[in-house]
Amino acid sequence: MSQDHQKGLSYRDAGVDIDAGNTLVERIKPHAKRTARKESLGALGGFAASFKLPQGYQNPVLISGTDGVGTKLKLAIDFQRHSQIGQDLVAMCVNDLIVANAEPLFFLDYYATGHLNVDVAESVIASIADGCELAGCALAGGETAEMPGMYQDGDYDLAGFCVGVAEESKILNGSGVKAGDTIIGLPSSGPHSNGYSLIRKIIAHVEIDPETEQLTPDTTVLDAVMQPTRIYVNSVLKAMATGHVTGAVHVTGGGFQENLPRSFSENLAAYIDLDTWHPPAIFKWLEAQGDVGAEEMLRTFNCGVGFIMFCTPEHVPEITKVLLSTGEQPIIIGEITELQTDPVVFSGAFT
Repeated sequence: MSQDHQKGLSYRDAGVDIDAGNTLVERIKPHAKRTARKESLGALGGFAASFKLPQGYQNPVLISGTDGVGTKLKLAIDFQRHSQIGQDLVAMCVNDLIVANAEPLFFLDYYATGHLNVDVAESVIASIADGCELAGCALAGGETAEMPGMYQDGDYDLAGFCVGVAEESKILNGSGVKAGDTIIGLPSSGPHSNGYSLIRKIIAHVEIDPETEQLTPDTTVLDAVMQPTRIYVNSVLKAMATGHVTGAVHVTGGGFQENLPRSFSENLAAYIDLDTWHPPAIFKWLEAQGDVGAEEMLRTFNCGVGFIMFCTPEHVPEITKVLLSTGEQPIIIGEITELQTDPVVFSGAFT
């Protein structure tokens, strides 16, 4: 047997660099460490993550969610905006959990790429840790997959998984929402992580460079569409701790028409007054440049309202006070009514 034949091919020859993967693990350990909770067990790098249930729950129920960031990721890759996209990943998961009044506990990420760029991967995972800190949950572990031939050069994909806990008797499932309840909206930072296939199509259609095209004197189009998804955990859970929130909605893909009916019974409807808030400038830009109709805008984007809660009118002052104390700017945007025609009814103008 020749010396060359004995040497043979290596995993590196096939495009997978194990040493780079090990380097990444060492680099991200400090990022994971800063998110640790007292219930975290074990260190990053094991085969599985261990986590104790927090004390104080009488009948704890585990609640989980998974999501990605959609084609917003393509903009992050194309324009080298890696340092905030991880917050989007965390937000899309934890904001779903708090709809049920669940406290996010720990988060796992999946990062897949054709060729591992350690610097890019560290930037992305550091931003995942930033999101976990904002949400108060631990980055307990994850998976980095290097798969030559599966992705174009420079591309990567993300998925996130979060586990939370709720007191069984306090889980919100929509059954407590009644006609007459007030609808409270919390502002978004922009499109968050939804509608980006349409956003990218509009940008391509108008043939502009989003990195230089000014939306406002201080903001480019790219700045506006890359604003990370807001994480509502702190403000929403404090409002829910009053015991007076009857239901909640994370306004994600499908906008108002698809998401609101998921959080109340079939005999109810949400009456939304569009005159009660002014969407961020990016939404008007998208509407105008893409010639997108108002109904399509409301079905595709959050249009400036990223999270919604319901409560009886008598409890609006208390919940509003709590939200204001957390730095939120709550808006009364409508009310729950008996179902007449459609489960979501709009009045006013999208301006």
